[in-house]
Amino acid sequence: MTAAADTTREAVVRCVGVTKYFGAVRALNRVSVDLREGEVVGLVGENGAGKSTLVKILSGFYEPDEGELWLGDQRVEHFSPRRAREWGIQTIHQHLALCDNLGAAANVMLGQEPIKFRIGPLKFIDNKKAVEETKRRIGSVGFPITEFQRPIRRFSGGQRQGVAIARAMLRGFRLIMFDEPTAALSVRQRKTTLELVRRVASQGVPTLIISHNLEEVFTGADRIVALHLGEVSLDAPVAETNHDEVLKCMTGLLRLT
Repeated sequence: MTAAADTTREAVVRCVGVTKYFGAVRALNRVSVDLREGEVVGLVGENGAGKSTLVKILSGFYEPDEGELWLGDQRVEHFSPRRAREWGIQTIHQHLALCDNLGAAANVMLGQEPIKFRIGPLKFIDNKKAVEETKRRIGSVGFPITEFQRPIRRFSGGQRQGVAIARAMLRGFRLIMFDEPTAALSVRQRKTTLELVRRVASQGVPTLIISHNLEEVFTGADRIVALHLGEVSLDAPVAETNHDEVLKCMTGLLRLT
């Protein structure tokens, strides 16, 4: 059976009966998931289970063929990446999408650089303010970075992750999704990232972790949603399930919805 929802938390984003086809292939089948304020949800499933498709629907890259998407109390149609960003949906991808030739400050402030002055159509960036804002953002996510002009390609995996997270935080968010956030990190950096996820959630922001690491999900999440062949096979609080049950739901040996 489906676990009872935590009605004390308001649903910020809701998928209701979402179905998505790619030609004759049904990637998602009547998926209903609530993402509630201050809650960390672990999304798990084998390759091809539909995790990426669901994330892309939430990010506005795909439109569902059936079902509804709700942002707060508003049902949305013709959702797009631009509308998702404007509304405050941010995704931290495994590959981070950073500009390797630029420094940390330039990456964090990219597209929102503080302007020192203008001469006609020319804009001159206030590099000092850019570094100051980057220091503040990097400090808030707990990653030790001291060189803000050195090219990102010379940074460690953990430092690059911190820069990507700081950039997302700069733009503001009402839902943040982490796609395999610790895949390239050391044990210490993984712990720091999970602490960051908790800090984000403590601000009332729903957080979705997409991960193959069940230990990580059980450590960092409040609730686990498992997909199998495009359907929700488990939606339960972490305290009410276990590794064996989740694995069975992921592989189709058990269904608890």
